[in-house]
Amino acid sequence: MILTVTLNAALDVTYFVDSLVPHSSHRVDTVHEHAGGKGINVSRVLTALGRPTTVTGLAGGPTGTALRAELHEAGLRDELVPIAGDSRRTVTIVSREDGDATVFNQAGPVVQPADWTDFGTRYARLVRFADVVVLSGSLPPGLPPDAYAQLIAVAAAAGAATVLDTSGPALLAALSAGPDVVKPNAAELTAVTGCQDIAAAAAELRTLGARAVVASRGPDGLHALTAQGSWRATPPEQLSGNPTGAGDACVAALAAGLAAGAPWPDTLREAAALSAAAVPCPVAGDFDAQTYHRLRTTVPVEEIHDAHPDR
Repeated sequence: MILTVTLNAALDVTYFVDSLVPHSSHRVDTVHEHAGGKGINVSRVLTALGRPTTVTGLAGGPTGTALRAELHEAGLRDELVPIAGDSRRTVTIVSREDGDATVFNQAGPVVQPADWTDFGTRYARLVRFADVVVLSGSLPPGLPPDAYAQLIAVAAAAGAATVLDTSGPALLAALSAGPDVVKPNAAELTAVTGCQDIAAAAAELRTLGARAVVASRGPDGLHALTAQGSWRATPPEQLSGNPTGAGDACVAALAAGLAAGAPWPDTLREAAALSAAAVPCPVAGDFDAQTYHRLRTTVPVEEIHDAHPDR
């Protein structure tokens, strides 16, 4: 079982417009509204792949009730812990003209100490049944900066591997706990290390405690630095659409590969194919199955011999 943790769950609202023009009004022709947050999106992808998964995290208020109802409708196992505050909403505006997405993220409700204690109790119970734990997204206000480090330590003690997908201070604070895989994008890598070179920035994260780093480079694919070697996986074609959910699809493939004990090249080929297949879909948590099955046998994975994986 793959357990996904979404501490800042949201009700995701996606608007589609012909083109996004600043300082003007827009006619919205299509609206999608569903439960979101990065971990929930990962569980959606895993469910579509036929992988057992459970959703946990924090949700509260009328918005939390709405997102939990949508999870139930989608057939996802919900182990979210109720909190006093109202869960956030996110708004994504997708321009049909160029496929570009503009995202507005609310900070989320303030989590009270009692809420965090309640979550810790449920998490400790759930993690005993997990092979892999996925920790995704931002930390809501009120949580300690090392919240992810605490959860990684609990998972390790229970024998579960961890995949971490966050950024900024939350990422840096978690590295000392030794997450098995971290998946920043190129911009997030530069932000936390100050280094523009992806290979050097990934090596720095490994020095700080990450066991493996898989950096996403948008349409240029993935760059992985692990103890077993370094690889680059690049989709053989460029796809247009909404790239918002590509990172979550990538994380789902990484978690599935980790759970199966697959070799890194195979896992990276799956991750690159699945993330690319998410781009044509209108909302995060979805992927185009036909595109995925086409790409998973054609994504080239190149070993990099000078990346010093042992650093």
